[in-house]
Amino acid sequence: MNTTSSTEPSWRRWHDDEPIQLGISSCLLGAKVRFDGGHKRDRYLTDVLGEWFKWVAVCPELDIGLGIPRPTIRLVQGEPHPRLVEPKSGEDLTERMEVYSEKKVDELMAKDLDGYILKRASPSCGMERVKVYTEAGMPVTNDAGVFARILKEKWPTLPIEEEGRLNDAHLRVRFIEHVFCRHRWRTLVRRGLSRRSLIAFHTAHKLLLRAHNEAGYRRLGKIVASAGTISDEELFSSYEDEFHRVLMTWATRKRHANVLYHAIGYLKRALDPSEKQEIVALIEDYRNELVPLIVPITLLRHHVAKHGVGYLQGQLYLEPHPSELMLINRV
Repeated sequence: MNTTSSTEPSWRRWHDDEPIQLGISSCLLGAKVRFDGGHKRDRYLTDVLGEWFKWVAVCPELDIGLGIPRPTIRLVQGEPHPRLVEPKSGEDLTERMEVYSEKKVDELMAKDLDGYILKRASPSCGMERVKVYTEAGMPVTNDAGVFARILKEKWPTLPIEEEGRLNDAHLRVRFIEHVFCRHRWRTLVRRGLSRRSLIAFHTAHKLLLRAHNEAGYRRLGKIVASAGTISDEELFSSYEDEFHRVLMTWATRKRHANVLYHAIGYLKRALDPSEKQEIVALIEDYRNELVPLIVPITLLRHHVAKHGVGYLQGQLYLEPHPSELMLINRV
């Protein structure tokens, strides 16, 4: 894998031709599998993200034998988890859905997906805040849909979101950034992990990880430093688990600003006073929510390219995903 400086975007140097695969609720792609025979096509997913991702479509309700159209189903209070019930007939579909979900998630794990997008509010696929009813039909609380619950339980490191939550720019960038990071890790594993390649991978992600969680970044550094004192299997497994945990934490404005200041430290001998003043002013504007992250990042990229700062040229923080997605233009 070529990870050296080049004219390619930072993220591209760590990818190959293997597609980025995401699981998705079939109705979000336009499949007419809803209870009423309709769909819930999401054009951002199909027309924008579809240019970068390969979809693995799943409809749990259809897969367990429910027809199209079909009576509505809902979550009803139960222990230890809400039950999946068809109110019209009173049929309890919980066991059928749970058995299917266990098997289906195992099948998806064998495909080694890079993420999953679920249909919000669905009693099978809703990630959270799905209405739970009493036996009398009164909504009393919220929970995850049956399939979504089992997906999260069996695969806790997988980036998972709902299509509705992706309308939030901050949730969108966190999810898609994690998807690309996971794919880079999978690419590394597929090509053959070694201590040397792990060090290169960790080095390239240093600033990005610090923007998420400084303590987690330091824990990862200690794991990498333990190479040679623990088995390679334990080394790689420990790194992978902690890597995903760090990426699941919020990269706040304060953390981003700290990372940006750390980055310009590598340029201190290259920048003249006016250039340094300009980039510092933009970092402070970003910290104070006056400009989006793309503004200081763009100027930093300019100076890194202009002055050929090798360490920063290799940092995925400056371009962890395609700029065409414009993820940091609104955060």
